[in-house]
Amino acid sequence: MITINQNYQFQIENILFVFALEMEAAEVFNEQNTLFVGVGKVNATYELTKAIHQKKPDLIVNLGSAGSSAFKKGDVVCCTQFVQRDMDVSGLGYERYVTPYTNIPSVLQYGLQMEPFPLGICGTGDNFEMGHTETKYDVVDMEAYAIATIAMKEKIPFLCLKYISDGADDNAAEDWPVLVHKAALAFGEIFQIG
Repeated sequence: MITINQNYQFQIENILFVFALEMEAAEVFNEQNTLFVGVGKVNATYELTKAIHQKKPDLIVNLGSAGSSAFKKGDVVCCTQFVQRDMDVSGLGYERYVTPYTNIPSVLQYGLQMEPFPLGICGTGDNFEMGHTETKYDVVDMEAYAIATIAMKEKIPFLCLKYISDGADDNAAEDWPVLVHKAALAFGEIFQIG
């Protein structure tokens, strides 16, 4: 049994652990129900949608690395709000980050809180951000918004924990390959597996 918070507990065999890349899970999650979706929103959308209909999980847990200029490298942040940071239809009068003709606001709020982790707002986009200055979100990745949106639409509880691997700055390309491997160990400790 995995306890997320005082209101939510799940059998570990009914949890789908979703990672972008195998290196974020390493050997730690070999015995778990894992899904590797690949990099970017399109890959995440396709692979998760397919897996949901095959595996029918009770909980989707997105684990992975992320950049941040607000949190320290090595921190684990619980993201419960998401921004599609590369959605910009402002030329047609829409607020930046809003997808036209949907009911989803610029900041999607969907996800469970897990203590003691600080809360973050994850900005997802199909680029590796190396100059983060935006204040609407404080964590950057390439898949979480898509995963959160699908979990919401499918009415499946969702937890998103991100291991801060870089500062989303000029050093991100050097920091990420070094620290991404530590994410699996941190997540293994959190869920007491591995």
